[in-house]
Amino acid sequence: MAYNPKNLSVLAYANGFTLWHYTSTDDGTVVDNTGYFNAAADMLRVGDMILANVATASTPGAGVFLVNANATGSVDVANLTPFGTTDAD
Repeated sequence: MAYNPKNLSVLAYANGFTLWHYTSTDDGTVVDNTGYFNAAADMLRVGDMILANVATASTPGAGVFLVNANATGSVDVANLTPFGTTDAD
């Protein structure tokens, strides 16, 4: 798949920082590729965080991406820092 602008939304904004939410059927290793969020380059700033639900059509995951670069329209986010990686029944 590819970035879907309808799946990116603002959760909070303060002091030049934005907390976003993004959901995708893409795996986290796809979403964290440089360029995935290029279409949102005019909105995303270095230091913004994106809470994400990924791989929603298969084995879902959740975590946070940090926007670590945005120069001349090329956006890069750090690898997904996962939430809930263990489940001790």
